Amino acid sequence: MTHTTTDQPARRASGAVVPVLAFAGIVVAVMQTLLVPVIKDLPQLLSTAPSNATWVLTSTLLSGAVATPIMGRLGDLYGKRRMLILSLAVMVVGALVSALTSQLLTMIVGRTLQGFAMGAIPLGIGLMRDMLPREKLGSAMALMSSSIGVGGGLALPAAALVAQHTNWHALFYGAAGLGVIAITLTLIVVPESPMRAEGSFDLVGALGLSTGLVLLLLPITKGSDWGWSSGTTLGLFGAAVVVLVLWGLFELRVEAPLVDLRTTARPAVLFTNLASIMVGVAFYVVSLVLPQLLQLPKATGYGLGQSMVVAGLCVAPLGLTMMFTAPVYARLSARYGPKTTLILGLLIIALGYGGGLGLMDAAWQTIVTSVVLGAGIGLAYSSLPALIVGAVPASETGAANGLNTLMRSIGTSVSSAVIGMVLANTANNVGGIAIPTMHGFRVSFLIATAAVAVGLLLALFLPKAGRPAQQHVQLRASSEEDAVLEQAEEVLRGFRGRVLDASGVPVARAKVTLIDRRGRQAGATLSETDGTYALAVPGSGAYVLAAKAPGHGPLASSATHSGEERAVELDLSLPGEVVSA
Repeated sequence: MTHTTTDQPARRASGAVVPVLAFAGIVVAVMQTLLVPVIKDLPQLLSTAPSNATWVLTSTLLSGAVATPIMGRLGDLYGKRRMLILSLAVMVVGALVSALTSQLLTMIVGRTLQGFAMGAIPLGIGLMRDMLPREKLGSAMALMSSSIGVGGGLALPAAALVAQHTNWHALFYGAAGLGVIAITLTLIVVPESPMRAEGSFDLVGALGLSTGLVLLLLPITKGSDWGWSSGTTLGLFGAAVVVLVLWGLFELRVEAPLVDLRTTARPAVLFTNLASIMVGVAFYVVSLVLPQLLQLPKATGYGLGQSMVVAGLCVAPLGLTMMFTAPVYARLSARYGPKTTLILGLLIIALGYGGGLGLMDAAWQTIVTSVVLGAGIGLAYSSLPALIVGAVPASETGAANGLNTLMRSIGTSVSSAVIGMVLANTANNVGGIAIPTMHGFRVSFLIATAAVAVGLLLALFLPKAGRPAQQHVQLRASSEEDAVLEQAEEVLRGFRGRVLDASGVPVARAKVTLIDRRGRQAGATLSETDGTYALAVPGSGAYVLAAKAPGHGPLASSATHSGEERAVELDLSLPGEVVSA
């Protein structure tokens, strides 16, 4: 699969791009927790059985899981900004559908459309990589990645306030309004990325992945209702394994796959994605436990007797802390690298859940727990896109981050199912009503701590990277037409030299592409004004460097790199004559 840029240069990104994209991510994340304040009332509001009402939540989860990697790939092919706007538009339509109905099936359709917007978060990360200078990229991606938690945390008190004082349909009208604002700001502020992946959309791969994800997530989310040992649950799990294995074999054979599994199998990508599942598990536990603890009546002996709105406000610091952690992450990552910040974040999460076991006796204690967990989850979430971006080609950013976001969604799904089962099995039955117990809450916190421990172990297996300022500089530069490498000498292991024309004159803004022995792009960059270029290599072996500039004929030059920590000097002379305008 080859990659290219468009012929048109990207507009220079303004300072408002980052907050606008982050706002879009927060709006999308709101969809995940929008109905949390009215979950218990859904059967009555929709005139249906409780088991049917859960589809209102499950449908959003399933569509979000399916849409995330697909929209990422479409963004790589046809434009990330274009797909971002499409995702938000589908969300607005879904919110309006839900706002205008109290019928179960129509509500499920609306909620399914809302879930498709989850693809906006990896698309936003991809746009940031393609447009921002490297000194701003770390904090920007951190904020975008954390928007999942920020939106979820801030939505709880806001949605509770709306649901408590107005008709519950107002939640959807508000979501639609936020979506329209996000679309408008994106159209005005955010330029389109010039980076494109060549090839066609892998429709068969998209259908296979969608089928496999639905077969996997359905029993995870509905297992408690169906029974974990029931034929339906076990049958769906088995079918998911078969479909996903067949899908993986197909993706390895297709020329332009939906997900590049060879790239995904790289240790840096694989262990990051596995750690993302554990972070997703840990993140969702606090969202499930603390609101219930806060709202349980004091007559239980352990409930804190707070209103729905107060409970939301006590949990809101989780999202706020995640948002304010982004600039802190940028400084830490710039000095120590994203692997270290991921490990630090996981340690803080473990501290938050460990301390939280003894901080459940007052509302202020839940706030302390939320702040500590928000800091840890913020650092962990912020590290994930940086680790992915540093391990994949620029033109695969959307799909790769889409897959990583999917891994987090799988983690939250597993967390919801497991914690729901724990709380149900440890509940006290009083007058036919199941009341969660303190024992169930503490077991849930211990499960989150165990997930963090597994995440820490996985993070330790991440490859040791070089200085963060050096990581894949050429990939970020190649993703925008008017970008150049600021310091070519920083690439310690790779190729460097100058691009010259037939007369020996340096050629600026020439596209230099590094191709490995399998014919796959391993890197790309643009030459500087003095013709210099620098490209890092992923490992030792034979490569081809292809150079192309407007007005010059193409050049392909073979070269071999030993893999040592040194740069191979190689000047590239473009043949052909300059074509006059």
